[in-house]
Amino acid sequence: MTETKGLSVKTIAAIGMITAVTCILAPLSIPIGPVPISLTNLVIYFGLYILGWKKGTISYCVYLLIGLVGVPVFSAFTAGPQKLLGPTGGYLIGFIPMAVIAGLFIEKSGRKAALSLAGMVLGTVVCYGFGTAWLAVSAHMDFPAALAVGVLPFLVGDLVKMVLAVMIAPQIYNALQRANLL
Repeated sequence: MTETKGLSVKTIAAIGMITAVTCILAPLSIPIGPVPISLTNLVIYFGLYILGWKKGTISYCVYLLIGLVGVPVFSAFTAGPQKLLGPTGGYLIGFIPMAVIAGLFIEKSGRKAALSLAGMVLGTVVCYGFGTAWLAVSAHMDFPAALAVGVLPFLVGDLVKMVLAVMIAPQIYNALQRANLL
């Protein structure tokens, strides 16, 4: 049998599974202002551990496209291209470079906790930058006000999500590897 280029059925299924988990968990959110608390970044961190940076980023982009075509998978079960124009649009876009940065650290470090956590922090800072800049523009706020409502309330919770990912995701990854599912 000859080997074909492209993604295997197993890889496509794994990407689809992480995308599905994102679609299920990301809409669950707590509204605390213009930017809600959601589980999106936690699922992205897990996806990066399990799939690696390229496939994890693809998974997030598929999720984003699902939401953009109208399936209510964004926070508070919202959807559509207007979501990108709203206050959280910058965060939705910012998750892409976050996934690349965090995923590269996770993958290139051999999934070592300290370097993985450092990559998640750096990627999240970049995501905060995209999100805060767009929040300031879309909500007609100055940058410090956007930072106060779009970043500061999330710092502790996002750090907890990163620590949870560093502690739990490697175990899931190892179990999936042992079961030959990746």
